[in-house]
Amino acid sequence: MKIHTLQIPPEGKHFEGTEPAAVLDVNDPQTVPVAPLHYALDVGLSDGGLFATGRLETAFRVDCVACLESFEYPIRIPDFACQIELHGLEQVDLTENLREDILLALPAHPHCDWNGLKPCGGAALAPQEVPQPEKPKPVWTALDRLKF
Repeated sequence: MKIHTLQIPPEGKHFEGTEPAAVLDVNDPQTVPVAPLHYALDVGLSDGGLFATGRLETAFRVDCVACLESFEYPIRIPDFACQIELHGLEQVDLTENLREDILLALPAHPHCDWNGLKPCGGAALAPQEVPQPEKPKPVWTALDRLKF
């Protein structure tokens, strides 16, 4: 998403729209963007920099780490914010900043039961609680029983 700084009035400007999922540039077969990136941003200029705040929304198809089933995981970032130094630039590309926040919002270990609407089939495959071994007897017990 490119913004022309000369088109931003002193009071700022609101940008709202959609970018294709391809702008996220995700090359992972277990994490595939399935929806376009929707954005609503307020952009302004201050002290030689450009700031943008707003919200982002998209969705990914990810694989559950427990049952390996694919499911759709929505991403909603209600408080996106970034600041970019201008250095005389007339055009600023926010794509990398948007991409970074979206990727950080993805779960590291996705589970298909994340929202509680569907039970995970991998729950049966999860390791059962391992019984704890008995506490070892103190080593000195036999010596304490010795009578001198």
